[in-house]
Amino acid sequence: MRDLSAGTPVGALVMELRRRFARARASEDLGASTIEWVIITAILVGLAAVVGVLIYNLVQGRAEQIEIPDLPGGP
Repeated sequence: MRDLSAGTPVGALVMELRRRFARARASEDLGASTIEWVIITAILVGLAAVVGVLIYNLVQGRAEQIEIPDLPGGP
């Protein structure tokens, strides 16, 4: 079995995970803040997707308007 004392890398990781879990359970306000960040992030991702689609369609439309001449000497 591994040594889970705080002096080992695995032990330090386990202690950090326990600390974060205890902190998350101790405070109810952190959950509301997390939900707000998730909502804000989802809105920003949605806006970025809309802007990306608009730019893609604009570039695609302009690319279709470009006429490329035939090579000299025939096709």
